[in-house]
Amino acid sequence: MKTFKILLIAIASLLITSCSEDIMDEINKDVNSALTMSAQSELPDVILKSAFETTGTDIPWYATVYIEHSVGTWGQSAEADKRLGQEAASLFNNSWGSLYDVLMILDDIIKKTDPDSGDEVNPYARGIAQILTAYNLAVLTDMWGEVPWTEALKGAEDLQPVYDKQSEIYPKIQQLLDDGIATMNSVTTFSTVGDFIYGGSAATAKQRWIKAAYSLKARYSMRLSNVDNAASTKALAAITNGFASNAENFSFAKYEETAIGENPWFQFLSDRTHLSVSQTLFNIMNDRSDPRIPVFFLQVGGVYNPAPSGNALENQGGVYTTSALTANGRTAATPMMTYHELKFIEAEAKFRTSDATWQTSLQQAIEANFTLHGLTTGAAYFTAQVQPRLTAGNELKEILTQKYIACYEFEAMEAYNDYRRVPSFLTLNNPKNSTTGFVWRFPYPVSEEGSNSANIPEIDVFADKVWWAGGTEN
Repeated sequence: MKTFKILLIAIASLLITSCSEDIMDEINKDVNSALTMSAQSELPDVILKSAFETTGTDIPWYATVYIEHSVGTWGQSAEADKRLGQEAASLFNNSWGSLYDVLMILDDIIKKTDPDSGDEVNPYARGIAQILTAYNLAVLTDMWGEVPWTEALKGAEDLQPVYDKQSEIYPKIQQLLDDGIATMNSVTTFSTVGDFIYGGSAATAKQRWIKAAYSLKARYSMRLSNVDNAASTKALAAITNGFASNAENFSFAKYEETAIGENPWFQFLSDRTHLSVSQTLFNIMNDRSDPRIPVFFLQVGGVYNPAPSGNALENQGGVYTTSALTANGRTAATPMMTYHELKFIEAEAKFRTSDATWQTSLQQAIEANFTLHGLTTGAAYFTAQVQPRLTAGNELKEILTQKYIACYEFEAMEAYNDYRRVPSFLTLNNPKNSTTGFVWRFPYPVSEEGSNSANIPEIDVFADKVWWAGGTEN
């Protein structure tokens, strides 16, 4: 009997201990940090990262200085303007990491929703992920040239991925867009929850993603104008299925009037005031009596006082003209691609292929940009200021100059890409371009130097161009 009692006590003790451990295991779980997420639940994160981190922060903030939309008049932006430390591996370490982070999440969505091997049926999320992968991958290779791709995104399985040539990556970008279009075309029933770009109306969301993909195909076709004789023809073929108005712009427009929810350019201006308006851009617009000047720029003491690139005084406001678009844009949208950009591409492609209607496309591009900024005088501006400049031999220069103006400030990456592709269209005035050099591409980051140094191409950011801009590949 005594033995039986001891056994019961032992069993009870074990049961109590077991129950206590099970309870503690449940208590210690962080229910707010899910180990797995559905593809639909991952959409808000990748869309926000693509808009905010890829399109809205460091990369365009440096591009705007290099391309002389803006002048860096304080801190890191002043260093960029004076070409100090622009080859440093620490410069774009965060941007590189952010791009690969979002590409990893997009890859997860694509794998989860694979019709053959995935465990989710969600072609809408899959199509978005394919299109956003193409977009982020294009930014990555446009800024750095050769980058890890075919062996990337494997985490600890491969910490030293090889660098793919840009010439091999660009066909993959186009294929991703084609795949995204095909996937979206297959969508029947779907939810737009988490779609911060086109969500809200299922009646238009699917078609607008398809139009965005075709518009991006046109952009990336024209990007290769120096290396592909059929670039313009391919761009025009895609444009027929692209945006038809400003309402279809590929933009993130979900910012809020809060310290952590506002537009990143507005936040950058408010917190640091590193940028002033460039004299280069202002003079181009002033020479054309451009009606967008008071919309784009703020006066200082009742006058416009743009900053000279490379020679500006260092200050944090009050000396030089700053951006009205940013100052008034706390909740302004981040444009990833716009209708006016597409029409400028169309004008260039038509001109290059001797299509006589290229001037009509150019006027439509300008009017679309004017309309976007609340102006109705685009047609009059075209007739009075642009058309007289479309003389023989000057046509392409004026097309790209008008695009350069329209891309101020939030679309600085595209202005930077255009200059690297066709530098003859614009005269830059920073004297450091002659003494130190123009920044033709971004330096590889510290993270790669530390873990993948054997594969990093050797480049000089002041001399070596990316492949599509006329450079050679390692």
